[in-house]
Amino acid sequence: MNQLDQLKQHTIVVADTGDFEAMKAYKPQDATTNPSLILQASQKDEYKSLVEKAVADSKASSLSGPALLDAVMDRLVVAFGLEILKIVPGRVSTEVDARLSFDTQANIDKARHLIGMYEKAGISRERILIKIASTWEGIKAAEVLQKEGINCNLTLLFSLAQAVACAEGGIKLISPFVGRILDWHKKSTGKDYTGAEDPGVQSVTQIYNYYKHFGYTTEVMGASFRNKGEITELTGCDLLTISPGLLGELQAATDPIEPKLNAANAKSLKIDRIGSDEKTFRWLLNEDAMATEKTSEGIRNFAKDIVKLETLVTSLIG
Repeated sequence: MNQLDQLKQHTIVVADTGDFEAMKAYKPQDATTNPSLILQASQKDEYKSLVEKAVADSKASSLSGPALLDAVMDRLVVAFGLEILKIVPGRVSTEVDARLSFDTQANIDKARHLIGMYEKAGISRERILIKIASTWEGIKAAEVLQKEGINCNLTLLFSLAQAVACAEGGIKLISPFVGRILDWHKKSTGKDYTGAEDPGVQSVTQIYNYYKHFGYTTEVMGASFRNKGEITELTGCDLLTISPGLLGELQAATDPIEPKLNAANAKSLKIDRIGSDEKTFRWLLNEDAMATEKTSEGIRNFAKDIVKLETLVTSLIG
């Protein structure tokens, strides 16, 4: 049995891509997208029809200016989501504009709008995860949305403080970023890390054990992997979202892998609770240079790719 099939025995495998063909090849349960992946896909010939249809449908609504651009962008992310849901049996994550990351109400409004678009297309909200950045404002927005039955995926998450605030808010799922944590530590120390010593692996392990120890129901989905070893070290995690390249490496390998994360084992660990109020959250995040820097950098980079996608869309609007 190859490593991908072995992994699927212990962890829900999610495709981290906007490429439909890759999803068909690796048969994941769920799929995630983000502005960078949508931008990459939108520039490929095979997906141009989705972009053109989003533009045409929005123009038919007689909108103009910024309102027309917003409408096209919303139609585009939902169009990708709808195509993905034809392939995966589970859920798709659709991301809210990263430029709204510090506006609680704007996140709530956009999430409701996107869910409404999916429901109008005949998709139940149970199959959608709304991706929101793990800022305090984003977490508070997700808390409101969860009470309305709108499930959220808190992304750009780099610390236990962010994870605990999400769990206390009853968030459906979080996406701690393994590879970007590794990137920061490699740059900071000049050292390389492998296996269980990888600081990204250690971060997700800490979050997983904290959740299982205290009985939180929020799902942990490790994300942003740099190598296959990070994935196999997190076998047993609730979910892992993996790029097509690494899915291919797992499928090509046959070495045995064993679960490294175990909910029952986490129950027996000695773990201290940390606070989840706003003052504690902001202080702990401030004290964590890596988490502060990577959260901000991730928001900036997603925002840049949204602007690039808007430029592409604007050229088609004419």
